Amino acid sequence: MPVLRNILYGVSLQAVHGNNDISVNELRIDSRAVRPSDAFIAVKGVHADGHAFIDKAIEQGAAAVICETLPAERRENVCYVQVADSTAACGIMADTFYGHPSRQLQLVGVTGTNGKTTIATLLFRLFTTLGYHCGLLSTVQNQVGDTVIPATHTTPDAISLHALLARMVEAGCQYAFMEVSSHAVHQQRIAGLQFAGGIFSNITHDHLDYHKTFDEYIRVKKAFFDGLPNTAFALTNLDDKRGNVMLQNTKARKATYSLRAMADFKGKILENNLTGLIMQVGEQEVHFRLIGEFNAYNLLAVYGAAVLLDQDKHSVLQALSNLQGAEGRFDYLLSDRERVIGIVDYAHTPDALLNVLATIANLRKGNERVITVVGCGGDRDTAKRPVMAQVAAEHSDQVILTSDNPRSEDPDAIIREMEAGVPVHQKKKVLSITDRKAAIKTAISLANAEDIVLVAGKGHEKYQEIKGVKHAFDDKQVLQEMMKLMEK
Repeated sequence: MPVLRNILYGVSLQAVHGNNDISVNELRIDSRAVRPSDAFIAVKGVHADGHAFIDKAIEQGAAAVICETLPAERRENVCYVQVADSTAACGIMADTFYGHPSRQLQLVGVTGTNGKTTIATLLFRLFTTLGYHCGLLSTVQNQVGDTVIPATHTTPDAISLHALLARMVEAGCQYAFMEVSSHAVHQQRIAGLQFAGGIFSNITHDHLDYHKTFDEYIRVKKAFFDGLPNTAFALTNLDDKRGNVMLQNTKARKATYSLRAMADFKGKILENNLTGLIMQVGEQEVHFRLIGEFNAYNLLAVYGAAVLLDQDKHSVLQALSNLQGAEGRFDYLLSDRERVIGIVDYAHTPDALLNVLATIANLRKGNERVITVVGCGGDRDTAKRPVMAQVAAEHSDQVILTSDNPRSEDPDAIIREMEAGVPVHQKKKVLSITDRKAAIKTAISLANAEDIVLVAGKGHEKYQEIKGVKHAFDDKQVLQEMMKLMEK
């Protein structure tokens, strides 16, 4: 077992009380999971402070406690380590404990408001297709080669993250691709990681319930690039007005991608329809299976990152042309007889919803109507609720406002906040149906042949969270069921 003194290497120590020359079985941030000979790290979280559970951890058998504030009473058989920042210490300790896994593979992080999952997933599938063993850390799922591990957060806690990377190294992975959320950067869940590259997709208003201001949200996203080493690359979307801001202070080698400006990786959409995208990438014309301008950006980001990781351009484009997108991202369904088109998408921000609806608008050939089912999550940024409804109303022929993941909030109250954003002249085309299944059923019943039904907000999720309980719910499955009922 690793020795505590060695695990603490690189941590900013303020004081050590007791014997730090002891073996450590596991690192823990959850006192309930502590076992004999474990080291408990008291992390200050959003909802709880680990310092309040130090006694509990010791009762469970913790041999060491790492904390920012030392307890007034200390036990003789426990080593107490006072650090400047226990969250940062957690990442550094986990990195050492698990044998520096991020240094033993090429780790690429993807950050931005929208596109993180698709870019990370496409990179994983691309490099797997090119013959490499790869790992994936995403909102939808984590993967070590062919082994799927359910995901609970966009970015796991630091200990879980390093443990997963160590598992990838043990399995022979050469590359790992991960989403880097703003929460993870702010909470230093990526502390101790060594990245080979970072990708910026875009930034729009999101998570203001957590970051409070848009400027703070931008600053946190930028901090990821500020922390990249000079051995890494930093790839940014030049068409996002804050794309260059992300790279202002990075030590990494800078690169850009764009559909509209001169960039290191330049693309141009030639055709965009239900069979996919035809794009010019550099000098090459390529057909991709993914649909929409937002996916054109995702594909450019993936292509650019692959080239920056020294992959052959032609091999990359050939492999990319055959890949599908991530689950719950513009998932496309077609009813057998009525030819109603159903689309499930994770769009849960105004900008993401606008992108999806703009893509649908470009795919319309005639008089097809667009019927949008959308809600907003509870216990999250409330400012976007009226804006989401406004976007839906302005770019759809019919809108059904419904429940998303209300969590601890009253779903009807959330819907009322959304209704406030609907312009007066568009209120007639907006219905409110709290029950999500009933809302999807109504949308399908209103659809005529060739109409397009968009179910937005939950995408890949297989649950609906109500009052702290996760109930089984799959938008795509429900949409398929309702389409079959329509055919009868």
